[in-house]
Amino acid sequence: MLSADMAIDLGTANTLVYVKGKGIVLNEPSVVAIADNNGKKQVLAVGEEAKMMLGRTPGNIQAIRPLRDGVIADFEIAEEMIK
Repeated sequence: MLSADMAIDLGTANTLVYVKGKGIVLNEPSVVAIADNNGKKQVLAVGEEAKMMLGRTPGNIQAIRPLRDGVIADFEIAEEMIK
């Protein structure tokens, strides 16, 4: 059974994923776009695609940065971002 050693750096600006032997395999903005449909939240985009939505979304869609000042500000959205 093989296992890959990896590390995730949840940064306020960017999220990095490092895999041993391969280096950094993911470097994306720490942003998640969420649609609020009658109280039910749905993830629309993560990373660069969500960052492009900042300030350009209709009222029911929010581009959220789940990390602020070096700490996780929204655990549920941070979990969705990692998925």
